[in-house]
Amino acid sequence: MGKPYDPETLPLQPIAVFDSGVGGLSVLRHIRAQLPHEQLIYLADQINVPYGSRSLAEIRTFSEAITSFLLELGAKLIVVACNTASGAALTHLRQTFPDVPFVGMEPAVKPAAAQTKRGKVGVLATAGTFKSQRYEALMARFARGVQVFESPCLGLVELIESGQTDSEAVERLLRACVLPMLAEGVDTLVLGCTHYPFVRPLLSQIVGPDITIIDPAPAIARQTTRLLERHDLLNPAARPGAALAFTTGDAANLSEFAGRMLAFSMETETAVWRGQSLIIPPRRTIW
Repeated sequence: MGKPYDPETLPLQPIAVFDSGVGGLSVLRHIRAQLPHEQLIYLADQINVPYGSRSLAEIRTFSEAITSFLLELGAKLIVVACNTASGAALTHLRQTFPDVPFVGMEPAVKPAAAQTKRGKVGVLATAGTFKSQRYEALMARFARGVQVFESPCLGLVELIESGQTDSEAVERLLRACVLPMLAEGVDTLVLGCTHYPFVRPLLSQIVGPDITIIDPAPAIARQTTRLLERHDLLNPAARPGAALAFTTGDAANLSEFAGRMLAFSMETETAVWRGQSLIIPPRRTIW
């Protein structure tokens, strides 16, 4: 359940962000821009990526173990930077760890429905997100009167995980996903997977300037700030916070990808699954 912390020193502890892979880095970069003085921990469960094709039970098991891992590392707030994990496990995590502030992801259907001029919205997400109760509730609340076109973009997460963000393979896949939507008159696209903002430049070239693309990551950074303020957890330090990443996959690959995509540096280490728990590597004092 995590370690007890002195309320006076808890604000100095890190914000933790996790995803099945590199996608959550698209959220982490907005959190860093919004909260430059905060300490950050990132966990990429790359040995199990993608989560979109896994069962709800598996995702909940992974998410609970990752949360315990991050709390052992001192996390004061946890961002579930994965739409699939948020849909499958966020309610479970809040029930299991009631004292922990969580921020979850959801496809930005509400702002898309408000912005569309033609009443036609495209959502790019994983199969796991589309079949979640969280997504179903979102559609019921905010998509009334709006025609929604969905694409799971099968294979896109894997291409991005391999480091491809502007390759011919990525372009072909994106065209196959969005051109049918454009033919139907869609004028607003929702990036419903945290991996997808990394191909936004290429996507923008394909769809043109008249199509609105919505990335929820800036809103997640703002919600993280609001929760920290509400719980008196903002870090008062004047210097930039440290950032440390763990992966259950290849640390060198994660480090290379982060180095290309982020405007700040992160040390990267390996975490290892042992049964249904993550092994915490030897600790170093970094906060």
